[in-house]
Amino acid sequence: MPKLTLYNRDGEQVSEVELLEGLFAAPIKEGALYHTALAQRASRRQGTAATKGRSFMRGGGAKPWPQKGTGRARHGSTRSPIWVGGAVTFGPQPRNFGYRVPKKMRRVALRSALSAKVQENKLVVVDGFEMEKPQTRAVVNMFEKLGVSGKTLIVTAGVDENMIKSARNLPGVKTITAPQLNVLDILDHDYLVLSRDALEKVEEVFGA
Repeated sequence: MPKLTLYNRDGEQVSEVELLEGLFAAPIKEGALYHTALAQRASRRQGTAATKGRSFMRGGGAKPWPQKGTGRARHGSTRSPIWVGGAVTFGPQPRNFGYRVPKKMRRVALRSALSAKVQENKLVVVDGFEMEKPQTRAVVNMFEKLGVSGKTLIVTAGVDENMIKSARNLPGVKTITAPQLNVLDILDHDYLVLSRDALEKVEEVFGA
């Protein structure tokens, strides 16, 4: 069973924590990671791009000029796609880009992502994030003492307003709760910082 050093907010070693082997020491399946992350990105697309086809255009009901006798090309509407100010042919319409991958693949991908962080020594467990009030400087100091830099994902056991408000002004830092942990956020950040309670919650939710 893999073990990690447990730190306090001052970067001091407190003890060790045992990690669930099936969740943090699993084989890394790159295919599952790729397809799961791709599906998540697709689901996050807004899909709001839209253009107006002829049925959405106002005006253009009257024929611009007679069919014959003018010497000009025949036209039936000023809203034709070949006219300036006309409609758009086969333009984008609002749509949902999202799709789902199998549940087993999502589980394999999450275990692979967490195991990769452990192998890279990019997973840090802190005894607790207790903060009396929001203070960004406190989070910066904690990162410095823990040796954490770059994009960082903070995982709390539950909604921690003080931590959320303290970390939201830091570029590249995101705070989520343990049940919200997902493959894309793990891959998108360099470091994964969890509280001890959050680690237990992750093992409870995803370890089955």
